[in-house]
Amino acid sequence: METYDLVIRRARLNGDIVDIAVYGNRIVKIDKAIHERGIEEIDANGGLVLPPFFNMHFHLDSALTLGDPRFNESGTLWEGIEIWAEKKRKLSIDEILKRAETVIKWMVAHGTLWLRTHADVTDKSLTTLKGELAAKEAFRNLINIQVTAFPQDGILTDPENKEFLEKALEIGADNVGLIPHNEWTREDGVKSIQIAFDLAQKYNRDIDGHVDETDDPLSRYLEVLAAETIRRHWENRVSAGHVTASHSWDLAYKYRITPLIRRAGITIIANPLINIHLQGRFDQGPKRRGMAPIKFFMNNGVNVALGHDCVMDPWYPLGVGNMLHVLFMAIHVDHEFLGKDLEKSISLITYNAAKAWRVLDNYGIEPNKPANLLIFRQKTVFDVIRLMERPTYVIKDGRIVAKNLYESEVFFNGKFESITFELENK
Repeated sequence: METYDLVIRRARLNGDIVDIAVYGNRIVKIDKAIHERGIEEIDANGGLVLPPFFNMHFHLDSALTLGDPRFNESGTLWEGIEIWAEKKRKLSIDEILKRAETVIKWMVAHGTLWLRTHADVTDKSLTTLKGELAAKEAFRNLINIQVTAFPQDGILTDPENKEFLEKALEIGADNVGLIPHNEWTREDGVKSIQIAFDLAQKYNRDIDGHVDETDDPLSRYLEVLAAETIRRHWENRVSAGHVTASHSWDLAYKYRITPLIRRAGITIIANPLINIHLQGRFDQGPKRRGMAPIKFFMNNGVNVALGHDCVMDPWYPLGVGNMLHVLFMAIHVDHEFLGKDLEKSISLITYNAAKAWRVLDNYGIEPNKPANLLIFRQKTVFDVIRLMERPTYVIKDGRIVAKNLYESEVFFNGKFESITFELENK
């Protein structure tokens, strides 16, 4: 009788109760009953299985720095940038790695196995980049990481910033970042986008920018990004993070610009927790929500995914790396996920994100695909979202990397270790 490495019994998949067999790092069989045994077996007890989550926008370099060197008293994006400018001058690779280890284990325990993080490359030592690349290697058995070279202070605000952005790509950054709304002038913002495309094409990288992260309805760099994507033939290789200004764009403009975004194949990455926390700070009332209109873009053929953005740093004081928290907030803020749309919204942290990462062909719970999956106690997507609990098992490439039974454990350095989600002195 054939033996599998792992057999998951009585799992709920697409409404059916099935057994799932894994050999090596791949799913090899899904059937109502698999009679062969597994070297390791899990009884899902009728619980739902889902593909793992993506966190499509994050800052590992600043995670868990809350209050160091000081707290963000205004709660604004701009004070956060000022605080970070003070902090990044004192960073070390070891410090970044230590904080990254904690937050990555939190994410994995909550079911996230793909993480796209931004490294501030206007830090001239490139310590943040080196720290995040070190984390990518150190934790590759736990999570898949892409590092975006992010020019936090702008590309053209300092003569050396372009040079360091390119150097980051030479060192090994996966994506080219940009932040046109933080350049000094509209013209500089447009030019910064062109520079980013020059580098992306030279080094064959995708682009992932912070775009129109402001409440200003006149901030309209997304149209420039989309036009440049089409002119450069870089379709389906560009993501636009935040785009909070689109919340304030009038409907006529949104309908005009959306076909261009769709044609360019740009993915909009909203960050609901941080967007709702930071935006609208200058409004006396009523306060704008300041999050990209997710359902509007999706209904008009634009791919949308979600990011956690920050955990306990100068921009956001809370968080534990749970992408279900992010999705839960998106459902509330967007005001348009109703009825069955609530269950469909899970695509924002699964299949839509896989499309942006360009791994859709190897993603999902099907035979011959990599054995990446989550097992929940809950029996429906509705309850997974409603309760926001950690999965009982997290499986990466056929191996259990986290389990949440009586306590939360993560498999690291050859053994399971208990983890806590509390931090001292915060």
